[in-house]
Amino acid sequence: MNKGGFSWKKLAGLSGAKSSLARKIRIPITKTGRQRKAGAGSLLALLFTLFFD
Repeated sequence: MNKGGFSWKKLAGLSGAKSSLARKIRIPITKTGRQRKAGAGSLLALLFTLFFD
């Protein structure tokens, strides 16, 4: 049972188009998604410099 309500963006296909675009270009569309990706990248760079420098 759907308790979320009606979404015209979902009906128009905007939600699916945004998510497929984000998967194709491999960059998150949402602000929090971009922040998480940047945080993971900076953590990997920090670990790389600590262990391989």
